[in-house]
Amino acid sequence: MHPELILIALKDSYQALVSLLLPEGILEYFELAKVVEAIPGLNIYLEEKNITPEKYKDEQLESKGFLPEIYVQDFPIRNQKVTLCIKRRRWEVKDSGEIVSRDWKVVQQGTRITKEFADFLKPGRRADLYR
Repeated sequence: MHPELILIALKDSYQALVSLLLPEGILEYFELAKVVEAIPGLNIYLEEKNITPEKYKDEQLESKGFLPEIYVQDFPIRNQKVTLCIKRRRWEVKDSGEIVSRDWKVVQQGTRITKEFADFLKPGRRADLYR
């Protein structure tokens, strides 16, 4: 088999496996950055993709990095505690200088992300998160 075809097959297998382990729909908006075995479990690091929020599709936006990382307890994998370490992106609206981020309530309504997961991503909910 040609090396490029092998890489494509491996990438497809990787995506399929990761999508089964993470909350449904999360890979539409987040990339898996790394996985770290920690005590007592796994820390899965996710970074929001640089996809312009629908609400600002007609605006010129510039990515301005990430909001502070949040931590969400997820279902255990193979009897190991799982913590999702999530970095949400922020953008600057070029015309106004306003800093914006994705409205997760809207995303939850329009995609397969669960309401519970979207609720965890909403600002002001960090007090409910572990760590």
